[in-house]
Amino acid sequence: MKHLALALATAGLLAPAFAAPKKAPAPKKTAQQILAGSPASHWRALDPENTLLMELASGQVLIELAPRFAPAHAANIRALARGGYWDGLAIVRVQDNFVTQWGDPDGEDAAKARPLPASASPKLPAEFSVPLDHVGKSAGFARLPDQEGWAPRTGFAEGFPVAADPKTGKAWLAHCYGMVGAGRSDAVDSSNGTELYAVIGQAPRGLDLNITVVGRVLKGMEHLAALPRGTAAMGFYDKPEQRTGIQRVRLLAQLPLEERPALQVLKTESSTWTQLLDARRHRGGWFVHSPGYIDVCSASVPTRPTPQAPK
Repeated sequence: MKHLALALATAGLLAPAFAAPKKAPAPKKTAQQILAGSPASHWRALDPENTLLMELASGQVLIELAPRFAPAHAANIRALARGGYWDGLAIVRVQDNFVTQWGDPDGEDAAKARPLPASASPKLPAEFSVPLDHVGKSAGFARLPDQEGWAPRTGFAEGFPVAADPKTGKAWLAHCYGMVGAGRSDAVDSSNGTELYAVIGQAPRGLDLNITVVGRVLKGMEHLAALPRGTAAMGFYDKPEQRTGIQRVRLLAQLPLEERPALQVLKTESSTWTQLLDARRHRGGWFVHSPGYIDVCSASVPTRPTPQAPK
């Protein structure tokens, strides 16, 4: 039997048990080289009507809203920002490996809660998912060939990580690092955008289809992820002096052009994005083992400073 196995292996019909696994080909270019060589047409400017600038004492946090996936919440958040709702409020919760949450510390007390701007609604529908055809060609959906356990289909649309199920016809934003959701209570339609959180830990994908995801942090995650952890249950701060104050939150559209952050986002329908994903699958250089795989939460979409026009 040993001689038969050796003969088959020699003929290429049976690989020896001790054969080393084939190593995935290293990418011809690194991620940095791919981004450096990308054409200007593969990048897009920020939409000032759908980008929030939150100012903390430690720095700025830039948040891009996702109106395609949560139109009612995005509209309400725009109204809240224009009305200065979050100005002077606070970050009320930082739970390790989970979320940083901000809003009104007195929101549970109707007598003390900050009133909403007249243009904002106190009641919104739950927006956990959208029809799958909403993230087709019009959204530039770029599907990942890599399979995962949380959803039968994943990819990116307009820069956001998307999961979908063709059987149910639903698509939804995935709870990846840096994604921003609208906190709710037991009732599925109890979120209105006044309480927001950003994921600061391992992607809690079990929250998918249970909470309305409204956007993602484009820049400034360090100002949310590095905050002291809350010591009360679920990471809430039990003393007012522990909270981080919010100076103000505005839409970029409220700022003069010269005060808006000059930032661009890579288009996920571009060939640069496709090359970048492949470089992340097949690592070279320092990496001894290249996984040959990515999931929707391990492929964040890059940003860069807006290049200055030649003089």
